[in-house]
Amino acid sequence: MKTKAISRLQPVGAQRYRESHGLYYDDFEVGDIYEHKPGRTITDADNIWQSLINSNNHPLHSDYHFASTTEFGRPVISSLVTFSIIGGLSLASTSGRAIANLGWKEVILSNPVFVGDTLYAESTVLSKRRSRSRIGQGVVTVMTRGLNQRGAEVLRWQRSFLVPTAAGGTP
Repeated sequence: MKTKAISRLQPVGAQRYRESHGLYYDDFEVGDIYEHKPGRTITDADNIWQSLINSNNHPLHSDYHFASTTEFGRPVISSLVTFSIIGGLSLASTSGRAIANLGWKEVILSNPVFVGDTLYAESTVLSKRRSRSRIGQGVVTVMTRGLNQRGAEVLRWQRSFLVPTAAGGTP
């Protein structure tokens, strides 16, 4: 089994280090899997606020009486909440240095999420290539999965983003 250390601490002086956010293109290796920790427990406030922000007024997310009459028996967390939280959990280890997000595809909602669920994320590097038009930069594609506290997948997608190489490009 091959392992490598990817340091996110950069020396800036004697016994002084600065935490860096994200990885350079050079750090990504196809097949690597990043476990994004810690997780995030979902609250009712998360669901209500995000639903209000997105103008998502579906009663399944905000009307406890209505939700009790559905097959779920309780409110389901809006998929936009789940998407945002999984995206946020995966940011630091994937696109923290990104110059631009290039797109998402194949977004799959695998299982419902409820208040009290704790979500975790993991990303697998699917591909990488140097940019043909931007020197010192490259395109990385990952598959990110959201998992609940029982290890059940609740969401997955593929995402591509543009990141600098360690030697050049925009930091």
